[in-house]
This record gives sequence, C-alpha cells and structure tokens, in this order.
Amino acid sequence: MARSESGVLMTEGTIWKKIVFFAMPILFGNLFQQLYNTVDSLIVGNFLGSEALAAVSSSGNLIYLLVGFFNGIALGAGVVIARYYGAKDAQSVERAVHTIVALGLVSSLILTVVGVVLAPQILIWMGTPAEVLDLSVTYFRVYFAGSLGFVMYNVFVGILQAAGDSRHPLIYLIVSSITNVVLDLLFVAGLDMGVGSAAFATIVSQLLSAGLCLRRLMKTRDTYRVVVSRIRFDLPMLKQIVRFGLPSGLQNSIIGFANVVVQSNINAFGQSAMAGCGAFSKIEGFGFLPITSFTMALTTFVGQNLGAQKTERAKKGARFGILCSMTLAEIIGIIIFIGAPMLIGLFSQDAEVIQIGTGRARTSALFFFLLAFSHCMAAILRGAGKSTVPMLVMLLTWCLARVTFITIAVHFVPVIDIVFWAYPLTWLMSSAAFLVAYRRLDWQRAFQ
Repeated sequence: MARSESGVLMTEGTIWKKIVFFAMPILFGNLFQQLYNTVDSLIVGNFLGSEALAAVSSSGNLIYLLVGFFNGIALGAGVVIARYYGAKDAQSVERAVHTIVALGLVSSLILTVVGVVLAPQILIWMGTPAEVLDLSVTYFRVYFAGSLGFVMYNVFVGILQAAGDSRHPLIYLIVSSITNVVLDLLFVAGLDMGVGSAAFATIVSQLLSAGLCLRRLMKTRDTYRVVVSRIRFDLPMLKQIVRFGLPSGLQNSIIGFANVVVQSNINAFGQSAMAGCGAFSKIEGFGFLPITSFTMALTTFVGQNLGAQKTERAKKGARFGILCSMTLAEIIGIIIFIGAPMLIGLFSQDAEVIQIGTGRARTSALFFFLLAFSHCMAAILRGAGKSTVPMLVMLLTWCLARVTFITIAVHFVPVIDIVFWAYPLTWLMSSAAFLVAYRRLDWQRAFQ
C-alpha cells in the first residue's frame, strides 16, 4: 500500500483493494459513531419512557440542520486536501489543514451560542408537542453546549481521511463509543439523571475522540501535520474551501430544514409516531453505514486521482463504488424489511410505536438501492470539485419536491403513510437527475 509516512495515496495499486480497504475502517468507525445516538435512544426509551425517546428523536433533525452546514464546509476542505495530497503539493496541504482547523474553532463557538439560545423557539416552530417540549429543550441545549467536540472531531477526521488515513479515526471512535456506553448506563440507567445526561455522555465522548484525533495530527510527520502556532486563516485557501464546501454545507442545511418540516408533520400524528419514526431512523442509520462508507471512500479516491491527473483510474473507481454500494444497499433493505418489527421493538415495547416504525421501514427499505445511487453520485461529483451539482439536485428533489408533496398530500389525505412514501419517490427523482449529471461530467476539467 502506497504511503506517504502515515497517509495513504489512492493513486497507485489495485483499485478495488484501495477503495475497500479504505472504506472498511470508515464503516466500523461510522458504526461506532452511530452507536452514540442509538445507545442514547435505547437507554432513554427503555429507562425513561416513550416521552423521553420522542424528545431525543425530535431533536435529531434539528441537530442535523445546525451541524450539517459546518460539516459540509469540512467536507469541502477534505476535497481540497485530497486534491493537493494526490498531487503531492505539500505547501498547499499545510495551508489547507490549518485554515480548516481555524474555521472549525470559529464554527464551534457560533454553534454553541445559536444552539443554546435558540433551542426553545426552534422546537416550538417545529410543532414539538407540549408534553415533550421541556425534555427536547434540555437535550438540545446540553448537546450544543459541547459543539467544540463534534465540530472539531469532524474537521480532524476529514483531514485524516483526505490523506487516506481511515484506520486511526476507527481506533479513536471505538474508545469514545465505549466511553459513551459506560456514561449512558451510569447517568441514565444507574443514577436516573434524566434525558440531559444522555446528551452530556455523548459530548464527553465526542470531545475525547476529537482530542485523540488532534494528538495524531500533531504527532505525524506528514504534510497534513497540525502545528498550533500555524492555525490561522489563509484567505486564498479559505476561498477554495468555501468554494467547494459551501454548496455541501448549504445542501446539508437545506436537507436538514426539509427534515425539520417533515418532522413537524410527523409530530402532528402524536408521540407514538415520533417515537416510531425516530426508532426507524436509528435502524436506517445503522443499515446504511456500508453505503456511507463507500461514498466517503469515493470522494477521497476521485479527489486524489484527479489531483494526480489520473482520469481513467478515477472513472474505474467510481464505477466500482456505485456497483458495490447499490448491491449492499438492497441486501440491507431486504433484511430491514423482514426484521422491522423485531428491530423497532428493541427501542420500545409500545405496540403502536412498533406498528408505525414497521410501516415506515417497509415502505422505504426495498428502495435503498436508489438512495445508494444518489449518495454515490453526490460523492463522485464532490470529489471532482463539482459540489454545486449535488446541492442543486438535492435542493430540488429531497427538499422542495419532498416538502411540497407532503404538505399538499397530507392536507387532503391525513395519514402518516403519505410521509413515508415521500422518501422513495424523491429518491427516484434524485437518481434520475444524478444520472444525467454524471453522464455530462467532464472529467478532464475537474476543479474548474
């Protein structure tokens, strides 16, 4: 495996091995990261009841709305770093790394203030039921008090993965996930400290993983090394990061906003609907981890190879990633379709919650191959420096079309199944649009 001390160059060697070996640590890392939120839900649902579970579930989309923008910017920085790392431009890598670290620190401060101050009003706008509002506000505020941990973790992992290092983030997530489980059991199950303690356990764990990543970045001798005294904004590099990251950030926020609107429609069907859909979202998050891992690998693979001007290699890797992701997605979808009642039952024993969660699962699970295709296309286009295209496609399909369909259809047919069907329908729309964009991609003019 071609290395530059601690990083991994994706521009040499067998294509499928590079992608798979890079994706596997990401898969296990994402598995443990997903465990953060799922452990919260499992312990909260079983020890604090369905009201507390509904409060945690309803906060999820709002958290994604606020965090997604800054994570998108970090994703753009990863594309920039991967490009220069593949081209072996050490000076540009160094400037990009320290600029995104500086941006992450500023973003953490902004998120902390916005999250803590605006939590009650935003949750009210979402139509959060009165019986779970206080619990939702508590969870949300405690979570965002620890913004530094999850923002900087994503920044640091983005740097490591852009340089081809997916192994160390896995190790750090295992450590922090075990910490999260222990603290959840101690605070919620053992000491009965309430829903806020579940959020506190998560932010302590995220701070730990961020600290471990930073230690690694400061110790490496590679070009992406972090030196505290060099952390500052390099304006030309900041412009590049914003150019590639802003569309991804806007895309995440727009999708987050659409999910908030969808969540408000779910909230209107009551506490059981909130808990059932929240439980499914955790299962879906786990089920889709292999696909997410492949798409993250694709962005780095395409970015490094186009940076090294190896166009044909980038194309072959993209085709392999698409095929593997779609196949995996459909296998996972079939498993979730069959096992939905048992899986939802892990989160709540309430019959109505299980019924609603199972209905949500069995409506969309068999269409996961469409969701995988859309994610792959977005990852490839981002890796090629065309992040505006995924933003526009998802704005029109996953946001505008989905919200419009739900708002109008639920008004005339007030059943929650309408909300469920909005997802596979808009996945089909985005897949068709991405197929057109992919066929028109000029690989020779990437990053222009």
